[in-house]
Amino acid sequence: MISNITAGTQEQIQMVIKANLIAPLVNLLQNAEFDIKKEAAWAISNVTLGSHDQIKYLVEQGCIKPLCNLLVCQDPEIIIVCLEALENILKVGEAEKNLCNTGNMNYYTQLIDDAGGLEKMEELQNNDNNEIYEKAVKIMETYWLEEEDEETQQH
Repeated sequence: MISNITAGTQEQIQMVIKANLIAPLVNLLQNAEFDIKKEAAWAISNVTLGSHDQIKYLVEQGCIKPLCNLLVCQDPEIIIVCLEALENILKVGEAEKNLCNTGNMNYYTQLIDDAGGLEKMEELQNNDNNEIYEKAVKIMETYWLEEEDEETQQH
């Protein structure tokens, strides 16, 4: 039900935030049985289509680690949903970096790396599902190779 609301407009997403439903959703994403985690993943992923402030709030509520944890589940559809959510979060981090709000780094790359997300994405390069493989490679090439290039240039 909530995933339908979060699939709506930014105003509808804001209503979900104001109703304090994000933290319980993140809790379900982290701790519930798999069928409920799937629904929570859809709802959280839909929120990542909202405004930058809404996505930053989602990250503040701790959504990154449970999204990363689901990258190793056996459901290809949920892996894709989580990859798309993480990519949307990384886009906001990149925008913040470009606005010089976070120094010269995408803060969310570090949060995802700390949550084991980068390692899990590297493992997804061996996934039989081509869409998962391509999405994981695209995210890593876009957000991590660029970072390594910058570090190499600084040394």
